[in-house]
Amino acid sequence: MSIESKRRDDAAADESFQLEFHGPIVVVTPAPHSESIRWDLIEQAADVILDPLESMQVPLIVFDLSKMKIVGSVFLSLLLRCHKFARNRGGELVVCGLDPTARDLLRVTALDTIWAIYDDRASAIAALS
Repeated sequence: MSIESKRRDDAAADESFQLEFHGPIVVVTPAPHSESIRWDLIEQAADVILDPLESMQVPLIVFDLSKMKIVGSVFLSLLLRCHKFARNRGGELVVCGLDPTARDLLRVTALDTIWAIYDDRASAIAALS
């Protein structure tokens, strides 16, 4: 991989996630194209999300998936990585805004037993507050 190619990949990962801080809660909103994130970019994507949370003693993370139609296996591995980060620090990760198909996927894979699922961002933030 060339240096220029790596820079483009890093920039793509940076543009794929919006982070908003609401006191001790961070809302992560993936861009619609994040649903097709490649395996080789998963580390950069995790860094984009988790590096700003390093200073939080107890990270409370809301993943707002309302802009995504599909939640694939690569994206699920990113969610699991963020979940592990939060749990290791005594925090929590929840998801909201799931498309009905994505909600079914979490149910079938039993990931809905790991993460609380909320209909919207406001409900998720209120639950963590």
